[in-house]
Amino acid sequence: MANNMLRSTDLNVIRPYLKDASNLSGGYAHEVVFPEDENEVARVLNDACCTRTPVTVAGNGTGLVGARVPFGGIVLSTERLGGLRQIHRASGDFGSVVTGPAITLKALQAAVSGKGLFYPPDPTEQNAFLGASVATNASGARSFKYGSTRMWVRRLRVVLATGDVLDLRRGEGVADKEGRIFLKGLQNVFEVTLPHYRMPAGKHSAGYYSIPGMSALDLFIGSEGTLGVLTEIELGLIPKPQALFSGIVFFEQEEDAWQFADQAKKDSVKNRASPSTGQIDARALEYFDVHALDILRSVYTHIPVKAQASVFFEQEMTAGLEKEVVDQWYQLCQSGRALVDQSWFSQSALEHKEYRAFRHAVPVLVNRILREHYQMKISTDFTVPDERFFVLLKLYRQSLNESGLRYCIFGHIADNHLHVNLLPQNDQEAETGWRLYRTIVNKIITWGGTISAEHGVGKIKREYLLDMFGQTGLREMAAIKRKLDPCLILGRGNIIPEEILLNEGYARPFKAC
Repeated sequence: MANNMLRSTDLNVIRPYLKDASNLSGGYAHEVVFPEDENEVARVLNDACCTRTPVTVAGNGTGLVGARVPFGGIVLSTERLGGLRQIHRASGDFGSVVTGPAITLKALQAAVSGKGLFYPPDPTEQNAFLGASVATNASGARSFKYGSTRMWVRRLRVVLATGDVLDLRRGEGVADKEGRIFLKGLQNVFEVTLPHYRMPAGKHSAGYYSIPGMSALDLFIGSEGTLGVLTEIELGLIPKPQALFSGIVFFEQEEDAWQFADQAKKDSVKNRASPSTGQIDARALEYFDVHALDILRSVYTHIPVKAQASVFFEQEMTAGLEKEVVDQWYQLCQSGRALVDQSWFSQSALEHKEYRAFRHAVPVLVNRILREHYQMKISTDFTVPDERFFVLLKLYRQSLNESGLRYCIFGHIADNHLHVNLLPQNDQEAETGWRLYRTIVNKIITWGGTISAEHGVGKIKREYLLDMFGQTGLREMAAIKRKLDPCLILGRGNIIPEEILLNEGYARPFKAC
């Protein structure tokens, strides 16, 4: 291995890489390495494969499922693999960007905005590295209109655990009728067979992606560092919106907020099918229950006293046609029994940022509360089909109130995707919270939903993925990992429990070194 690669066995250097935003404890590693290019990544993995040393890939520590928390081996930090490499603006004002994995989403947006372009995905944590958002298929508030990260990935370069390199472009390496994908590396060709489980409808980021005719790169999007290390990413971009209208609408009754969001969702979907100017077409619809508002009141003292729920919306507008859009939203607020005179609306760029800060303040404040009580995050990331969503809302309200636990609910209501955050004050309450979580998981699976819509599985949600896809589904995932990571070093403990990964007498082969 190159002698000039930055690496350290100093515990003080390693310690920051033993945690992420999940608050999962107990992580340990004997070394952290900082490769600066693809060749150095390949050398790190090649050597680790030779010695069977586990490798945990680390982004910027914003993950919520413990995926970057190592339990042995080395940490491969991607922080020196950033670097904006190219922004291309094509005809029709659409474009693309090529970058390393360590650029933050905030920096990416600023860079492409300067070229009049826009990257639609909007994960909540803007300090997350792009590579991590690809590795979890992150989505966020704008997924209602623009979908998840997967929709915007055009090309990936991936270093496998053996040190081989894949260059994958969308539309290439397509799965055949038998579900087989052939991956051509610089050294070898790998054949994998996709799992046969049925993917849930809607937002989904749990386990390996598997649909008929998919491109090979989709296998790595959402694989959470278990199949390879991303070294280069190409994304599609769209023209920067000309204007924006946003609002934070308050309600005295939470059911009125539910119905308002549901009507805005239906209007948006209908108007996209038959586009015309001046119609409601939300790109984001976000919900806050009374408990989320109470937490926010510690910072935003001007939230209306009567407010029991709120919906934040954003809509892009064509310059010169703003009045029609604004009028449509005001009419919807009036008919939806909103506290219109006490709600907040704006077309100002500065206030848009303030409203988005309001939305993103909730998880920050929740994490602060959890740290005060030394508790790990217990947060749902579930979605269900449309016909089950209002049933789910009522289940949340009843079961949470009966539990006696402190909680708040917020999130992406247009995607049937709300985050229930339990806020235990002690270990006993945490145990109660996890039992309640399990009960709700069982309902979600029965209703055809997913146990993780955007945050991934990591180490925290493996048992729920087993509930969702069963032993057969996880064995099929394990078979893919064994093909691409024959030494089983990458992301140990993420997604697939080790007892399944190592079942059937599978012996990890030594690599010829």
